[in-house]
Amino acid sequence: MTGIQDFIRRLPKAELHLHLEGTILPATLVELSARHDAHRLTLAEAEALYRFTDFSEFIESFKAVTRRLRDPEDYELAAWRMMQHLAEQGIVHAEVYISVGVIYMWRNFDPVCFEPIFAGLERARERAALELGLSLYWIFDAVRHFTVEEAERVFRKAAEMRIQYPSIIGIGLGGDERRTGSAPFRALYAHARALGLRLTNHAGETTGPEAIWEALSIGSERIGHALSAIRDEELLQNLKDREVALELNPTSNVRTGVCSSFAAHPLRRYFDRGLLVALNSDDPAFFGSDLANEFLLAHTQLGFTRDELRQLAANSIRASFLPPIDKKAWLERIGAAA
Repeated sequence: MTGIQDFIRRLPKAELHLHLEGTILPATLVELSARHDAHRLTLAEAEALYRFTDFSEFIESFKAVTRRLRDPEDYELAAWRMMQHLAEQGIVHAEVYISVGVIYMWRNFDPVCFEPIFAGLERARERAALELGLSLYWIFDAVRHFTVEEAERVFRKAAEMRIQYPSIIGIGLGGDERRTGSAPFRALYAHARALGLRLTNHAGETTGPEAIWEALSIGSERIGHALSAIRDEELLQNLKDREVALELNPTSNVRTGVCSSFAAHPLRRYFDRGLLVALNSDDPAFFGSDLANEFLLAHTQLGFTRDELRQLAANSIRASFLPPIDKKAWLERIGAAA
């Protein structure tokens, strides 16, 4: 391990844009297949499911992998493996998307199907807190190109279950922006905010800056991807003035074909303008890059110095939904990291 890699792993940091289902490695998929499939996937067959050339093919690959998650024990295994890898990278806090909308769809929208699954996720989270010292929040993600009514099921479930599980911190809108924007969900976001849920939103990944404006207009506190903001000077200034956190995913954007290369990603320009940007890996099993590697690429491809990497780590804590006292403690640790 090089000196910079060692520094990155020692640096306390948070991951704020991470899809649970996107952390399942091919080897784990083989384990899941052995539990359920009449024809057990070979490792080569599993690896083939992770191949895609554009965003649309990525969605299909994501669905093919997620279908192997059948019961609470499967979700518990996937979550525990994810948390182990987070801790290995020096990640001290994560806020993880669960594709609750997909779970409901595949289970014929049974209103009680999710509770046992979430109990499995919570077992893994509690174990990680005890054994790994990792804190973690869950974000319930709806699929924007389903219907508003289906998103309402997801957000309502988040509000209901949050009473018992404070680890449920917020809601989000994933899926294909090209098919459905943010405006149809305005009332749902307002209601979720009133119930104490935090509001995230994928915007500007496969669409223009107008999608980011629209996401902001419905109250989104954090914007995932925000790739196209670079094309709108007024939007950039607005994001800076309002200190809107941006969950950036450079390798993800390269692998889905919406950005030509890591070096071409606007991360550097956003950072230099003083925007609140945090690095993330999105779906690391699909994109071949975890958060530690995103930090390394920021250094090698975009010239981020150690002090600037330290600032990115601090940004991830500031942009998190952690309580202020926890943020203060981690920021002090980041400042002291050598």
